[in-house]
Amino acid sequence: MSNVITQVENVVYTARAHTMGGRDGGTSPTSDGRLDVRLLPPGSSRDGTSPEQLFALGWSSCYLSAMKMVAARMKLRLRIDAAVDAEVDLGTTNGAYFIQARLTSAFPALNPRLHER
Repeated sequence: MSNVITQVENVVYTARAHTMGGRDGGTSPTSDGRLDVRLLPPGSSRDGTSPEQLFALGWSSCYLSAMKMVAARMKLRLRIDAAVDAEVDLGTTNGAYFIQARLTSAFPALNPRLHER
């Protein structure tokens, strides 16, 4: 297994958030003010969300967007019902915390010829 890290040549976008207080009642607003999230531990009944839920949302939406780009390059169009489900687990091994994730995608009936004329 290689430990090589690929360097980004051209930064397209940088998201910024400032988290205070951590996962038990902390807050995490974005620099543009569009999102201000109250952080809670998994399973909490209070208003807010866990970092793992945010990770699942971000990863699944980025993956679906990437698949749309690949499909367009192949002259295919993903249907509106194309979807990606993400499951993110927080767990421990030998007392250390780990995060793992699974993505499940559904791309029903790809439509060929993105630009029919």
